Amino acid sequence: MLLSSGGRLAPADLPRPSAGPGELLLRLRGCGLCGSDIAKLADAGARVPAVLGHEVVGDVVEVGEGAHGFAAGDRVVAAHHVPCGECHYCRRGSESMCHAFKESNLDPGGFAEFVRVPAANVRAATFRVPAHLTDEEASFVEPLACCLRAVERARVQPGDTAVVVGLGSIGCLFMQIFARAGAAVVGADQDTARVELACRFGGAAAIPGEASTLARQASGGRGADHVMITGGAAAVLPWAVDLVRDGGAIHYFAGGSGDELPIALERLYHRELTITTTYSSSPATLARAFWLIAAGKVDVERLVSHRMPLERLAEGVDLMRRRQALKVYLTP
Repeated sequence: MLLSSGGRLAPADLPRPSAGPGELLLRLRGCGLCGSDIAKLADAGARVPAVLGHEVVGDVVEVGEGAHGFAAGDRVVAAHHVPCGECHYCRRGSESMCHAFKESNLDPGGFAEFVRVPAANVRAATFRVPAHLTDEEASFVEPLACCLRAVERARVQPGDTAVVVGLGSIGCLFMQIFARAGAAVVGADQDTARVELACRFGGAAAIPGEASTLARQASGGRGADHVMITGGAAAVLPWAVDLVRDGGAIHYFAGGSGDELPIALERLYHRELTITTTYSSSPATLARAFWLIAAGKVDVERLVSHRMPLERLAEGVDLMRRRQALKVYLTP
């Protein structure tokens, strides 16, 4: 499915790629639909034409010379961005700012029949899927890795209280990761069905007003140590500032509307609040995410709400925009 100007999606015939040295060619089994894909559909500055999709699972059909450790017929999951591992950014844990990271990608993208995995991605971001995992479960390696990196940057400690704002599939992943880190977790969402689902993932959850009360109770009245925002854009910030403790941290895992932050600098300063952001993964968190899913340490099976053929991609996008789908998984 090709994205063209104006956010239009349409079927297209593209040349079948081939595997060069160190590369793999995959026949796609499926690809998860990510919120970042939907954001690109609305981005007037997005590079077009393009094939979106990066939460890919596929079967190896060609193995380039030097692509060690893989064979035709292997079922694999491959991530789309990889850093160089050597530059100033990489040496300081800012892999997603690495120039190589920003330029790397799958060819053409996950919403296609065949995908070429470049050599760097094969080396650092491709994993053979064990037989006990479903394709849908394997597709969560990349999004889970992004969440792990966010929690690492937030520096969560056992005994902390963490609030997750937005209980889509990403929010439900954060609920589980915070719980594994030893935090008391409270989820917040306006959608009562999502609140009910999130309660199964290692913490409490409620609509925002009730979630504030739960967080204060869990923290002994101090307020949350961490607020992880997965949706709601800049408008959520005043609520998060009211909820977080003095000296606490607010982490944005999502962009969105708002050219200015609706909070006074003086308030951030006197309360010593920290605002951080992350938007992607690293090779280390990809490896950890793969292990967590393969070992059954994180529940992702219940997060896929819709399974659709690729020709219904536009319908899947519409469902997620209207918050009627938790996670859409597409098959070619």
